[in-house]
Amino acid sequence: MSDAHRKDFSTKAKEEITPDSSKSTLDRTKESITNFADKIVGGAQSDHHKGNTQEVFDKTRREKDHQEGNSGSLLDKTKDTLSTDRH
Repeated sequence: MSDAHRKDFSTKAKEEITPDSSKSTLDRTKESITNFADKIVGGAQSDHHKGNTQEVFDKTRREKDHQEGNSGSLLDKTKDTLSTDRH
């Protein structure tokens, strides 16, 4: 289960395991848009207002983005800088 206004985990999992080669252009476009929207909504929410699973997922995604050199959106950078939620 995911938090309100977020992409459902079962949908995320299905998208991840389905090869891009078997997706239509419309499916890939829709997936890109919904992933972007989910990232924006997740970045706008502080981690302590998220469910445990959603918080772990978002932290993992931010770490992956950072390791890949995609330091995330300006919103993610600001959130990380201002975060008082650090463990």
